[in-house]
Amino acid sequence: MAISHHASLISSALLFTFLSISNAQPAAPAPGPAGPPNVTAILEKGGQYTSFIRLLKETKLDNQINTQLNYSGNSYTIFAPTDNAFNNLKAGTLNSLSQQEQVNLALYHVLPQYYTSDMFQTVSNPVRTQASGSNGVYTVNITSSMNQVNVSTGIDDATITNTLYATSPLAVYSIEKVLQPEDLFGVKTTAAAPTPASKSPKSTADAPSEAGTASTSANSAVGTKWSSLAGLGLVGVTLGALL
Repeated sequence: MAISHHASLISSALLFTFLSISNAQPAAPAPGPAGPPNVTAILEKGGQYTSFIRLLKETKLDNQINTQLNYSGNSYTIFAPTDNAFNNLKAGTLNSLSQQEQVNLALYHVLPQYYTSDMFQTVSNPVRTQASGSNGVYTVNITSSMNQVNVSTGIDDATITNTLYATSPLAVYSIEKVLQPEDLFGVKTTAAAPTPASKSPKSTADAPSEAGTASTSANSAVGTKWSSLAGLGLVGVTLGALL
């Protein structure tokens, strides 16, 4: 009986201690809403997008996109080429582009709308990019079949291989090729050489007549012939005198 009473006291003491500790510790605060997405942080987390990050930084587009996401309420979809995709470009490709052309190339990988992978199945082609402006250039064609999404530029085709981020207002998809717009890398058509101006016919007074030309040629030939004959006659006379 004494042992049972002692055990009951110990249990009560332990319960009191537990309740005291529980009341002493404040409850963990509820997690706040997630902050706005950061393009650079997403790509850095992916681990194989150093070249694309460099292109975005050199063209100042990383800050512009992040600012738009944070303050304007705009939404975007980004196709991020891997480092391997940039390595497969022809040597000197990026260095051959002007600063504005590099900006256009970076913008060509950004769509001015948030697309989930399912939305690509019903997209209307051609799809405008951030480089399109109001001229309707720098567009892409997107097709989806059997859970595979392809992006075509008219020069090359890229397949989405991975989803790096997909929470509105931003989606970032990994691709294994750099999207090359025809407006930058297409065959440049050379301008046709100007047609030479047709010469105006000379007036009769300015141009010698064919008859006059023929007469002059004939007279020249006759004169030459006569000179030859005169030379022969002179030789004959000289030889006759010597004999």
